[in-house]
Amino acid sequence: FRGALDVGATTINDDMEIGCVNAIAKLARAHSSAEAAAAYQGEDLIFGPDYLIPKPFDPRLLAIVASAVAKAAMESGVARRPLPDLNAYRARLDGSVYRSALIMRPVFEAARASLRRIVFTEGEDERVLRAAHAMIEETHDAPILIGRPEVVAQRIEKCGLGMVAGRDFELVNPENDPRYRDYWGTYHACMARRGVTPDLAKAIMRTNSTAIGAVMVRRDEADSMICGTFGQYLWHLNYISQVIGSDKLHPIGALSLLIHEKGPIFVGDTQVSPEPTPQQIVENVIGAARHVRRFGVTPRIALCSHSQFGNLETESGRRMRAAIELLDAVPRDFAYEGEMHVDAALDAELRARILPESRFEGAANVLIFANTDAASGVRNTMKMLGGSLEVGPILMGMGNKAHIVTPAITARGLLNIAALAGTPVQTYG
Repeated sequence: FRGALDVGATTINDDMEIGCVNAIAKLARAHSSAEAAAAYQGEDLIFGPDYLIPKPFDPRLLAIVASAVAKAAMESGVARRPLPDLNAYRARLDGSVYRSALIMRPVFEAARASLRRIVFTEGEDERVLRAAHAMIEETHDAPILIGRPEVVAQRIEKCGLGMVAGRDFELVNPENDPRYRDYWGTYHACMARRGVTPDLAKAIMRTNSTAIGAVMVRRDEADSMICGTFGQYLWHLNYISQVIGSDKLHPIGALSLLIHEKGPIFVGDTQVSPEPTPQQIVENVIGAARHVRRFGVTPRIALCSHSQFGNLETESGRRMRAAIELLDAVPRDFAYEGEMHVDAALDAELRARILPESRFEGAANVLIFANTDAASGVRNTMKMLGGSLEVGPILMGMGNKAHIVTPAITARGLLNIAALAGTPVQTYG
């Protein structure tokens, strides 16, 4: 009924009913969504005698069925309020289901305008397979998966995804790839004077998919890599820094976007520098400002500390004040303020009582912390108790050549980070 109501249909006619049935049938024959698979664990969600209609928890139902009904109503002449843009209507419905859809729209639009090769280093993971399938459907990016062919094929069949290695995506088999000699040679050339012998380089190129992905990016066989669905963040970062890092590319920080009911909040650095220096804090602030603009958001950055506008001589307070001095030394094209408590950052009235001449009005939308303990704690608290949805973390400083997710990421989260990775760095300054 949603489609009928949105176009002001005067009646429910046969064309609308047929459109609804066809939309449901098409969705039933398509691959199951990650959300439905999670809600109905253990069930075989592949079209057949035991699965004839989509599950009610499938989030795609609203946009697909409502837009089909609305289209049929308009084409059959019973719509009193025809929709000017059916694609925009469907995107708006998706936004009501996927909380990340609206803020990610400019990122997906930028990703669709280019063709980038994204390598997923944990290609056997079901979440990765679903994200790769969604990439094929929603962007022009070319997914590359690292994994054993028999395992990947078995899990694709289990999920009913209907994609084939070599046709829909490139598959790199770590156990038997014709480029193996070139790969371990490249890795050894990077690491020969860091204690890595040829034999160790050979072993790593057989067993370490993160290192393999990094070598592919270094050799320009992929534009960006995504890893981290298992394992510790800094473990992955070590290989990325060693292989892809250079004088111009070095990890600055991890920036997480938290989508809250009151709006988006960006939090950093959640992973990279446990106790950043003032210069590293400045780099995080500048990097965050650039990345926030990718989402169509004007950055208002708060440097957060236990100290507030110089009222405490704490170590974190001194580092934040030193960072402010460094930022003030050069004209900036974004608003920033600090050091301050988180409540003052988010409550403009409270901040005005404490410091009437604050540098920006309204609530901050970027929180930069003095250490990763505080940033990570706020990030996880907002996710678990505040009901926020995370996009990221975004690895800043590596020229969009690598991103490291966390084990809690969903298939939709991987698709979001793939869209970010699929955006050329030139498009966001």
